[in-house]
Amino acid sequence: VQLQASGGGLVQPGGSLRLSCAASRGIFSFDAMGWYRQAPGKQRELVARIISGDNTNYADSVKGRFTISRDNAKDTVYLQMNSLKPEDTAVYLCHAVIRRRDYWGQGTQVTVSS
Repeated sequence: VQLQASGGGLVQPGGSLRLSCAASRGIFSFDAMGWYRQAPGKQRELVARIISGDNTNYADSVKGRFTISRDNAKDTVYLQMNSLKPEDTAVYLCHAVIRRRDYWGQGTQVTVSS
């Protein structure tokens, strides 16, 4: 399966962005799908994910600001990011787990700066 991420960019602190991750086939059967991020010099970390059954996990640092959702008809997962902070600056990577195998999309850069 291929994952195509989009929606990154430059935004001022307090602003919003919406990331999209489109899969090449039906996401309804995925074990999980979501977003990780990696900032320069830091380890990759989970941002948010949807687990089968529509359960969601969020990093503590983004709770209340980010919302993950999916559209099965479009085979797409979205990450709505509000109240962005400079520390949210990173490459955001789309990720899926299908039958216990990991799949990664290309990253999309998010830069939060004034």
